[in-house]
Amino acid sequence: MKNLIVGQSGGPTAVINCSLYGVIKEALSNTSQIPVVYGMLNGIEGFLKDTVLNITEDMSEETLEGLKITPGAYLGSCRYKLPEDLSDPVYPELFKKFEQYNIGYFFYIGGNDSMDTVSKLSRYAAAHGSDIRIMGIPKTIDNDLVLTDHTPGFGSAAKYVATTVCEIGIDASVYDSKSVTIVEIMGRHAGWLTGAAILARKYEQDNPVLIYLPEVPFSQDKFISQIEENLKTRNNLVVCVSEGIQDDKGTFICEYASDAGVDNFGHKMLTGCGKYLENLVKDRLGIKVRSVELNVSQRCSTSCQSLTDAMEAETGGRFGVSKALEGQTGMMTAFVRNEGDTYGLSYTLVDVNEVCNKEKTVPTEWITKEGTDLSKEFINYVLPLIQGSPSVPTKDGIPAYVYRR
Repeated sequence: MKNLIVGQSGGPTAVINCSLYGVIKEALSNTSQIPVVYGMLNGIEGFLKDTVLNITEDMSEETLEGLKITPGAYLGSCRYKLPEDLSDPVYPELFKKFEQYNIGYFFYIGGNDSMDTVSKLSRYAAAHGSDIRIMGIPKTIDNDLVLTDHTPGFGSAAKYVATTVCEIGIDASVYDSKSVTIVEIMGRHAGWLTGAAILARKYEQDNPVLIYLPEVPFSQDKFISQIEENLKTRNNLVVCVSEGIQDDKGTFICEYASDAGVDNFGHKMLTGCGKYLENLVKDRLGIKVRSVELNVSQRCSTSCQSLTDAMEAETGGRFGVSKALEGQTGMMTAFVRNEGDTYGLSYTLVDVNEVCNKEKTVPTEWITKEGTDLSKEFINYVLPLIQGSPSVPTKDGIPAYVYRR
């Protein structure tokens, strides 16, 4: 009998707590093998500081059920990068703590960088004869993890983006004068989320008229000419851009306005390309223009949560625990889309070492019209992932989320 510990890492999503719910529920249903479930508060970084929650004793059934409609990472998150050198003292320190808590199962819910953590811990365990089963549960609104059809969090964020862009388009159309609204959407190297804005389009040439992804080099001159051309046929343009669009030399467009800092994993912290392009349109064309940065709203809105996304996240968490109990380790839960026109999903495991530090981008054959639009294949891929809405309980007119105090 060994205990299980679970943590969350990286940017939250609208369903990261659904994955947590799945892990916890499956573990609690196997008390003969897992007597205690612990939660790392603020991920691996918090665990190193001994900030641990005894979920078995301290989490009520009401709180547990409330996780499914609560945004953010209930256990708290971190962006802590474990050393590349597996002989670093932090590794024996971590495994000594695992021993103190009688941990036999380690689960980490996160994206690319979190899978890097799972990879390092599982490789260290294998090299030192540890029998701890170390597993990754995927999440990211960016949808850029390889070896899985899609990732939990993407469907809900895509639904939020499509809904918000639709509302922005309706708002922008109330005036007769020419205008441009630029919507900046998350996505460093992969444009999946920005591409989802196409779902807001109700008919041919409806807004958003232009969509720019980081998979295609961005030309400022071509951007201006494409806006001018489309203003000939409609007065109000909505343009969607990924935060990570870059020119043919690899310079992020936001860097034309200021230098981008870097996070703990060395990734540039991108923001401001929408505002830069707003000023570019204003200077070149002299028309009414505004920019809207969706920012964290696109990842934390359970009011736009996809029920499909929530259910898949929970099942993915449950599946990972069931496989760890069978002896699996060093793996990540992955989604496999069924063949045929009717959407369906099965679950499998993939080697986490083949997932971490890699990125899945939008297929170039799905990007059309000189890099400003998406194909029917892209729409067919995304549409099933945004279906359904959960029943969100309210108190005094606002969602009744659960909180950790």
